[in-house]
Amino acid sequence: MSRLSALTAALTAAALTVLTAFPLAQADPGRYAPTMLVLDASGSMERPDQGATMMDSAKRAVRAFVASAPDDSAVGLATYGTGTANSEADKAAGCHDVQVLRQPTTLDRPALTAAVDGIHPRGWTPIGAALRLAADALPDSGPRSIVLVSDGDDTCSPPDPCEVARELEQQGIDLIVHSIGFAVDDKARAQLTCVAQATGGTYSDAADGAALERVLPRVSSAALRNYQATGTPITGTDEYRTAPLARPGQYLDTIGQRQKRFYAVDVPEGATAYFTGIVSSPRTDGVAMTEDMNALELRVYGRDGVDCAVRERELETRAGDGVALTVAKAFEGAAEEPTSADSTHCKGGGRYYFEIDWDLVAKGSPARLPLEILVGIEPGVTDPGPAAVSNPATFTDPAGPARPISGGGSFTAATTLPGTGNYTDTLQSGEYVFYRVRLDWGQGLAYRVRYAETGGANSTAASNVETTLFSPLGREIDADTAAYTGRSSAELTLASVPVRYANRDHSDSRVQRQAVAGWHYIAVKLGIPMGADAMPPTPIQLDVTVSGAAEPGPTYVGAGAAPEAEQTAAVRGPATVDRPWVLYVLIGASVTLVVGIGIAIAVVARRRE
Repeated sequence: MSRLSALTAALTAAALTVLTAFPLAQADPGRYAPTMLVLDASGSMERPDQGATMMDSAKRAVRAFVASAPDDSAVGLATYGTGTANSEADKAAGCHDVQVLRQPTTLDRPALTAAVDGIHPRGWTPIGAALRLAADALPDSGPRSIVLVSDGDDTCSPPDPCEVARELEQQGIDLIVHSIGFAVDDKARAQLTCVAQATGGTYSDAADGAALERVLPRVSSAALRNYQATGTPITGTDEYRTAPLARPGQYLDTIGQRQKRFYAVDVPEGATAYFTGIVSSPRTDGVAMTEDMNALELRVYGRDGVDCAVRERELETRAGDGVALTVAKAFEGAAEEPTSADSTHCKGGGRYYFEIDWDLVAKGSPARLPLEILVGIEPGVTDPGPAAVSNPATFTDPAGPARPISGGGSFTAATTLPGTGNYTDTLQSGEYVFYRVRLDWGQGLAYRVRYAETGGANSTAASNVETTLFSPLGREIDADTAAYTGRSSAELTLASVPVRYANRDHSDSRVQRQAVAGWHYIAVKLGIPMGADAMPPTPIQLDVTVSGAAEPGPTYVGAGAAPEAEQTAAVRGPATVDRPWVLYVLIGASVTLVVGIGIAIAVVARRRE
């Protein structure tokens, strides 16, 4: 084996090793956010509902969710109103009557069901206090969720539930509250909506027990697989002069509606800079398509804040589906020679400024959203390797039994597929889940997603189903979509071309996006159907073919000059090395490895045309 081939293998192994050493990898299957159900047990839950009581209907809804929840999810239960009556004399005690019945540990179906069955409603409605208690029961960091079910507004304020929700949001942008109004009036609906929107969560109406049985499993399952925004904290500014310096890696900020955020990046001469911004909207129901659009715009500025006339804008037309919106740009100005005095500001090595602008806002969006920032630096090449190719990979139905898996709620938490094979999962309405497959130079990917026949939600309901394939650089390679009723199966298929560096110079824009080896991301969606609250839990089968033999990739500038000692240091992953080598960004790990050959800049993103 040549020294270059040996180093390629060693660095690939080292990168995979690092992925297992950081918190997100340790949390895997941390693709599920620890979730607390908060169930109203106030006296008003004794009201009649469909031949029983509202409490009886709520218990049936919780049992339906517990039955469908993934085995390795973490679900806890809190309630309020069980310890006192709801007379004025009991108010002082009743407004402190909140308790955790089950901690958010790995799902124990019998114990959780028994805890729900033991609830007897009779007291007051201290929603604010219950939110605080539920938040305290969850882990101190990482993605966390609360699902609140209430039949009315808070009767114990202070603390006001909206103020509590704002407090929780300020403590950590990775805690999301979803609320469900169970046969509520306008006042309660407004309060529960405020609670959800303050944390980037969703509000759902359930007019009666039958609706709650449909809505609660969908909302709770979506909470378990919330989009997990991650990265090293950074605070962008409103103008370039004060922009924070972002070295190659992954960062986490927040962005407000119609707000601009600036970040500075030092780009060495001859290098290409990759910059990506990602926001994920909360799932919302009932918003007209014409009002359900988010857009991000990315601009690049050079020395002295000169506009480099480099612009990218991405629009998401189904923001309420909870998908992530990404804007990404490969900036090659540092690799170009200045041709005039005016062009020196935007060509050659130096400090550049990247601006992200949330300039179109979907109705019902929260005031602020988490913003993931990805930065990568790639030097020039002395040898690009094999020529570009445009023939897509051929799908071959893999042999053998299907392997059960559970997709993650974001790129960071994407479930790893070991390669060619058949895999099965179950999706709830409104879920958008992620898987990843590694492609080396010269390899292509073809896959098929099959949605099983379930009988559907009702005779007229149809859901939008979709799958999207993403490159490691955050580019949407291709997408396939269809209408799905559940009364018959549905099938989606996609394929990539073999990954080659030279593909970036191809005339076809889709081929251009298949020019970096590394993790490729498969996203699969089961939309919320029109004309119904939810589809039944839907089994899917993901059949994957990875084709082609691994081949040599490009040779980067300076790659062949590294002495043996420095190659060893590169494998160990030092923080910085003063050489023009490739910077390998590990999505979700907030860490950068400096390596000496052409391994990909592994950044991921969600891009919609």
